[in-house]
Amino acid sequence: MPGTLYLIPNTLGPTDAAPGALSHILPGQVQAIASQLGYFVAENAKTARAFLKLIAIDHPLAKPLQEIRIAELNVNTPAASLAELLAPLLAGEDAGLVSEAGVPAVADPGADLVRLAHQHGVTVRPLVGPSSLLLAVMASGLNGQSFAFNGYLPTDAAARTKRIRELEARSRSEKQTQLLIETPYRNGQMLEALVAGCQPGTLVCVATDLSLGTESVRTMTAARWKAQLAAGKMPDFHKKPTVFLFLGQ
Repeated sequence: MPGTLYLIPNTLGPTDAAPGALSHILPGQVQAIASQLGYFVAENAKTARAFLKLIAIDHPLAKPLQEIRIAELNVNTPAASLAELLAPLLAGEDAGLVSEAGVPAVADPGADLVRLAHQHGVTVRPLVGPSSLLLAVMASGLNGQSFAFNGYLPTDAAARTKRIRELEARSRSEKQTQLLIETPYRNGQMLEALVAGCQPGTLVCVATDLSLGTESVRTMTAARWKAQLAAGKMPDFHKKPTVFLFLGQ
């Protein structure tokens, strides 16, 4: 009988290694399940081990790290390797899928393994944990009944502006909140492009370091953001994971 593929949420950033610190972010059940698994699939084995070390602090009976196998699944993993990653589950072993941050299989290559698991009748169990996208929608004050995640926009300035205006038109006509992310060191450029490309009344939210001690969420009209930027008041989000949201009015 196949094993179970557990989708294990990770933290959204650096977390205190003190006893009990992780319980503020991940439910005890999630930690308990992860502490007993001997096989994981992760984007990066090194950071996955660091995450498992945090769990082990509060779970003294957790499997020793040296006994845990971690296979990597990232953007460089060829599709032909997915069967090999799934093989231990088909042989009856339970496994954990872990993203670099937040929930796995959402804007994450782990989705390919989940799809293959379903094709082979493997039980998939998503576990509760932080999702930067949902936390951003919750905190933004924008429409949480209809929203779309668009990932990264084009890096070319003209193409990016064109895409912003397309998404804003859709947002206005469908009353749909639009979400996007950017490479953290380009956060400033992304906000400037949004402010320049959107209509003055469009609501723009910048949600940074969600669930962390440096968390910041701010929603204003594009016109107010423009005035802030003109006054040299750029948000403190350089090189920090940030979700951008906007809703056309």
